[in-house]
Amino acid sequence: MSGCDYSLFKDGIEPMWEDGRNRRGGRWLITLSKQQRKADLDRFWLETLLCLVGEAFDDFSDDVCGAVINVRAKGDKIAIWTTDYENKDAITHIGRVYKERLGVPPKVIIGYQSHADTATKSGSTTKNKFVA
Repeated sequence: MSGCDYSLFKDGIEPMWEDGRNRRGGRWLITLSKQQRKADLDRFWLETLLCLVGEAFDDFSDDVCGAVINVRAKGDKIAIWTTDYENKDAITHIGRVYKERLGVPPKVIIGYQSHADTATKSGSTTKNKFVA
């Protein structure tokens, strides 16, 4: 339903930037258009949850904190949150695996943003630290 947020995080981690495990982290963000809601939203969210529960990110699964979905009238967002935006190897691996598992076409870019940048942004966009 529009206006709702849902999240799944590891035990002891709150779905907020201020949590100690999230503070220095960031998120791989998938933005969906209104048209994609019917075709992709449920499938993307289910695959996101399966990635988390199944520890799909190999040696870097410990770097994943959780996932959030924001359902909005103008478009939806799904994000996987990680614990340390400076751990480039973990972040790039997680992004590559995530994009592959969702079946996102290679030409479509997904971006990674640090929570610190998102918290201090001016305007509606945050610069991507990494892309996949």
